[in-house]
Amino acid sequence: MNGFENKENLTILAIESSCDETACAILKDGVILGECISTQIALHREYGGVVPEIASRNHVLDVGRVVDKAVKDSGINLSDVDVIAVTKGAGLLGSLLVGVSYAKGLAYSLGKPLIGVNHIRGHVAANYLAHPDLPLPYVGLIVSGGHTALAVVESKTKFHIVGSTADDAAGEAFDKVARVLGLPYPGGPEIEKLAASGSPSVPMPKVKMKNPYDFSYSGLKTAVINYVHNAEQKGEVINKADVACSFQNAAVDMLVDNAIALANERGIKAIAVAGGVAANGKLREVMQEKASRNSIQSYFPPKKLCTDNAQMIASEAYVQLRAGAELSPYTLDAKATLPFE
Repeated sequence: MNGFENKENLTILAIESSCDETACAILKDGVILGECISTQIALHREYGGVVPEIASRNHVLDVGRVVDKAVKDSGINLSDVDVIAVTKGAGLLGSLLVGVSYAKGLAYSLGKPLIGVNHIRGHVAANYLAHPDLPLPYVGLIVSGGHTALAVVESKTKFHIVGSTADDAAGEAFDKVARVLGLPYPGGPEIEKLAASGSPSVPMPKVKMKNPYDFSYSGLKTAVINYVHNAEQKGEVINKADVACSFQNAAVDMLVDNAIALANERGIKAIAVAGGVAANGKLREVMQEKASRNSIQSYFPPKKLCTDNAQMIASEAYVQLRAGAELSPYTLDAKATLPFE
């Protein structure tokens, strides 16, 4: 028990800094009052991906300003906040440490309690902001640059992982394929944009896993790399839009088919998608179409809540506090890896 299970007007200030976004959000009884996010995409684009040292340095520069802006926009005073929440993992360790250190200092200075939040569970909780009546149980499809997993979500605090990636995460594969095609960082949105003008004419491998709910994106990524390199060696010009379209279709089908198969096998009538790849328009389109065909309702957060943000961290903190989760000590430490369950 933490004392906040039944508190009226529970107000949470949440900080997120797990990768290259510095963000803060204020949530009161499940409703976002104010938020601010500062992205570093332009800084990392010239390197083709996130440079951890650059990311952590810029979190140091941004975190105070971002928190001040979120508080100002919320219309509350810092003294009105009940709990400070912060992403404790998983993510880039240097980036996480900036957010955790700032949150600990802020909580201590205000005399407020602290709660560390699992970043991936935060992605799942983004759906609760958009769909507060999301039916339970549901199949959770978590798809990001670092994670790809299928879970049976029995309650907002109880997850059971049924499938995961054996190698690359889906978002990671999107970024690597984008790099091979000469597209800028971040690769996912660029692949989606390019694929819109292509056709699925390039053969892509289909992977069969021992566990039918597991994923594998290494072979799909390698197939694209080999196709591009073979064409280059022969002096052939490839149609990049067709490659992007073929890859995206194969990547999306694997996600959707596994999720629907699990829902059908368990008799579950709802699928909720979370994580950065949940912003992909093709994934949304195919999931809604195939789920509907199977009499399953599909749920997605708004696109702005799919990528890293502090609103989802506030939402997960709210879930945990209402469920009586333990508060974190002021000695809370960041962890680059953290179990989802």
